Amino acid sequence: MSIVSLLGIKVLNNPAKFTDPYEFEITFECLEPLKHDLEWKLTYVGSSRSLDHDQELDSILVGPIPVGINKFKFVADAPSPDLIPASELVSVTVILLSCSYNGKEFVRVGYYVNNEYDLEELRENPPQKVPIDHVVRNILAEKPRVTRFNIVWDNEGEEEFYPPEQEEPEEEEDDEEEEEEEDEQDEQEQDEDEGEAIEEDIEEDIEEDIEEEEAEEEEAEEAEEEAEEEAEEAEEDEEDEEAESEDEQSGPQKKKLKLKSDSSNQPKEDEIDSQSKSTAQKESKDVEDENNVDLPTPQDTTQHK
Repeated sequence: MSIVSLLGIKVLNNPAKFTDPYEFEITFECLEPLKHDLEWKLTYVGSSRSLDHDQELDSILVGPIPVGINKFKFVADAPSPDLIPASELVSVTVILLSCSYNGKEFVRVGYYVNNEYDLEELRENPPQKVPIDHVVRNILAEKPRVTRFNIVWDNEGEEEFYPPEQEEPEEEEDDEEEEEEEDEQDEQEQDEDEGEAIEEDIEEDIEEDIEEEEAEEEEAEEAEEEAEEEAEEAEEDEEDEEAESEDEQSGPQKKKLKLKSDSSNQPKEDEIDSQSKSTAQKESKDVEDENNVDLPTPQDTTQHK
């Protein structure tokens, strides 16, 4: 548990010229009496590529510290432009405000600082040599980054190593970052859900297409089977019709053949017909012979007289 808690920092002169001093109003709370003073320090980061250009603008000792809420004003000189690379004089950098107790840092507050020209023509056509009098700074005081460290205070026993821990007090930036991360996670989850839903829809569409194709194939097979059955029925009908026509044509012949087989030991029809004809002719001849009886020739009666 930290005995000293940082309650707030107010940047007093902002924006300001590059050469103006930095002014802060710092409020903190002390829960127990302290044996030593608090050391506050302001550092200007001169280059993002190397620590060699960092400048400690000022450091002060505050004490003795009474128990309760305390407030003081911290003023630090501006950085020396000669110790800053020319390419990074007009750019975005960082300042660090830290506090230590008994040589151990327990809190650090970082601010982004934007250095730019105060004239539009200089911003559009920057000169090779930076005119430092026309450079102004703007501290992003609304978005500080606070880092807290666990240290050993007076009321604790032997010193132990405590790893630093990130805390998020009243700073809105950390809350906004957490919200952005949560929004990104939600969007990713939504994208994954949408992707899964799309994949499921695609799979369902594929399954429906397969089922439709199978149904069409089954219908086609059924249609083919029906066509084959109709063709077979038509062939059977044709065969039946041909068989009936053959039966009609072959019926009398079979009967005649049967008569022939039954009258194998009898005279043929031609012979019977000829015999009957000869008998009839003979009978008619006999009748004619009977009718042709010789009668006496009539004579002329006149001669007898």
